[in-house]
Amino acid sequence: MPSGAFCSKRIYLSGPMTGLPGLNFAAFHAMTTNLRAGGHTVTNPAELNTDGGTWSDCMRRDIAALMDCDTVATLPGWEHSKGARLEVLIAERLGMTVVNAHDLVTREAV
Repeated sequence: MPSGAFCSKRIYLSGPMTGLPGLNFAAFHAMTTNLRAGGHTVTNPAELNTDGGTWSDCMRRDIAALMDCDTVATLPGWEHSKGARLEVLIAERLGMTVVNAHDLVTREAV
């Protein structure tokens, strides 16, 4: 497919997991469903790390997947997550767009 053929941006979903019930997967899956319903291509780290592993193992997979995206969409509480802060920092340093995930859904609902 030619590079100009992509209409929607690839979104990487970033948010807190460690220490939260069910690793916060329910929030990741709900937001992914909403964004995909809006026509977005979403990379959800909860889908990448179904087999678990160490924090470092998961972050290595997540950061590799982040490199294929244009935009990072953050979930509530991301500021308190060591991993999400790292993902946002990488995105900002690379000139990627960082947005609040809920703003993407709200904007499309209007």
